Amino acid sequence: MSDRPSQDESANDGFSDEEYVPAEADQVNERYASIDDAEADQRAESLRAGLADYELDEEDAALLAGAGGDVDDAAAHRMEPVLAIVGRPNVGKSTLVNRILGRREAVVEDTPGVTRDRVSYPAHWNGRNFTLIDTGGWEHDAKGLQIQVAEQAEVAVEMADAVLLVVDATVGATAMDEAIVRMLRRIKKPVILAANKVDDIQVESDASALWALGLGEPYPVSALHGRGSADMLDAVLEVLPEFSAVEGIQRTGGPRRVALIGRPNVGKSSLLNKLAGTERVVVDPTAGTTRDPVDEMIELGGRTWRFVDTAGIRRRVHMAHGADFYASLRTQTALEKAEVAVVLLAVDEVLSEQDVRILQLAIGSGRALVLAFNKWDLLEDERRKYLEREIEQDLAHVDWAPRVNISAKTGWHKDRLVPALERSLESWDSRIPTGRLNAFLGELVAAHPHPVRGGKQPRILFGTQASSRPPKFVLFTTGFLDPGYRRFITRRLRETFDFEGTPIEVSMRVREKRSRKR
Repeated sequence: MSDRPSQDESANDGFSDEEYVPAEADQVNERYASIDDAEADQRAESLRAGLADYELDEEDAALLAGAGGDVDDAAAHRMEPVLAIVGRPNVGKSTLVNRILGRREAVVEDTPGVTRDRVSYPAHWNGRNFTLIDTGGWEHDAKGLQIQVAEQAEVAVEMADAVLLVVDATVGATAMDEAIVRMLRRIKKPVILAANKVDDIQVESDASALWALGLGEPYPVSALHGRGSADMLDAVLEVLPEFSAVEGIQRTGGPRRVALIGRPNVGKSSLLNKLAGTERVVVDPTAGTTRDPVDEMIELGGRTWRFVDTAGIRRRVHMAHGADFYASLRTQTALEKAEVAVVLLAVDEVLSEQDVRILQLAIGSGRALVLAFNKWDLLEDERRKYLEREIEQDLAHVDWAPRVNISAKTGWHKDRLVPALERSLESWDSRIPTGRLNAFLGELVAAHPHPVRGGKQPRILFGTQASSRPPKFVLFTTGFLDPGYRRFITRRLRETFDFEGTPIEVSMRVREKRSRKR
């Protein structure tokens, strides 16, 4: 995807985010339904031919070449390779992340362990894209720190194709660094060694001492000033595969993959056991007793599903924040390998900020979605009244997701998960023919033209579905569409084509007319 849509959006922050509301009702769906496929295709071909008058780039041409044809969605969704940055606290990992990204994204302080919430970033170097994982969030504790750091680094390394180990060249290799190296040797992932804080040539001799770690050549870099980062990144690209061998959806054959996510002690393990019909996962009242995600093949509704329990890392009191951080890594890993997420919410407790954050993580992953409200059999009338209000206020942005009321403990209504999963996956997989899409857009825009802004009225020239899983649509336009108007288009797309249970994305490519030669 081109970066230009987001750049265009950032240049028009003054527009309202409130969804565009038509002045009166319309008959768009009735008019759209009256158009047959032949007419719809003819309209789309005419609109597409009109794009010849506009400035298009190679990426536009590639996108249009697939419009209306067969698209290999599996190939389109192969994951970019993943690079994990690991190292002991305060060696400059987040500063190096910012240097690689070319912008300030990761939080940087002189205090060890300040990285908490952000997990991964899209990165680009020398014509190649990859995903960067900044593994911060470790609590500094003298007791057993070497073991703890190695354990936590292992979590990040599991979801990576290669590792960038950052060591402070001015300090040299410490016992903590050596503990991480032992873990890396055991896991056997490609490792690039970055000797950080080599801010001038005088410190380069300190970097050479890191050959003793046995990881090969240490690349002297200054994350602060950028010195040596190009050579280091060239070495990184040499060991990264073209596509991730770790992440990615198992799309060809086999059971559909379900990520079971939710905050600690919400009932994920209990539900998995009830679905499996066996005590497959340890269940304990203490939050966070599941350390590793556990895959389970489960027969449900006459078909086999692959469920993953993602309860996260066992919480230790002296490093609770770090455990939360790595639990989020676990959840993200499961989501990236899944096709549909079941977000478990406990109805006997108030919806928390953590619930909403986990839900946002699921939406951001682009996976199909089902909301499962656990402990429904224990719901009291008074609590039910407040729950409906919470759902209306806090979950309005996912009113498109199927809701299932269940009891993880007793298995009550567990079979209702199947039709919800199937509905969401069907929407997630769906592709709208280009003719039908443009017929719908034509009727919608005719009934509700974009508001005039600054004396100009942007038009939609052509629309195409760039991919499915989840459905992503690209609109070629003559100008920037208000966020509120795009929100209106997204909602009407969802309603008309019944995108229940899947996020959908509508982006735009603003294109100008070709200048005519005199």
